[in-house]
Amino acid sequence: MFAVPPNTLPNASESGLAHPVRVAREVAEDRRRWAHRVRYDRDTRWSLLLYSTDEYEVWVLSWLPGQRTELHDHGGSDGAFTVVSGVLTERAVRSDSGRHNAEALHVLVPGQSRVFGPHYAHQVHNEGPDPAISVHVYRPGRAVTPTT
Repeated sequence: MFAVPPNTLPNASESGLAHPVRVAREVAEDRRRWAHRVRYDRDTRWSLLLYSTDEYEVWVLSWLPGQRTELHDHGGSDGAFTVVSGVLTERAVRSDSGRHNAEALHVLVPGQSRVFGPHYAHQVHNEGPDPAISVHVYRPGRAVTPTT
């Protein structure tokens, strides 16, 4: 299951590309390609760029209990993330003209995904007792370490 926030619209010029949530889910399901590379850092969330194409970047992140992001957006990037293991909570906020409004909480379990786009800010948190892993896709690529 994945959810498309109402303020996230696909870019018409990219209609032929695979949707970021499809890419995230396919990578998440193929754990043998990347699971051996996952690490955990008790001081900060760990992340690794798995690969990059002309259309998108794919990252894997690990989250120990209590680790979180700050409230942030992804600039001009569209994207999605899929929870592979553990439980993550997303606080999603629609951002219009620099104001934050329309806040919602989403508890995500393995196999669930969220998408994001313009005017979408969120905070992701591992509130559970167990570590979590997630796969993130950014389109176009970020060229910097992701916040989520």
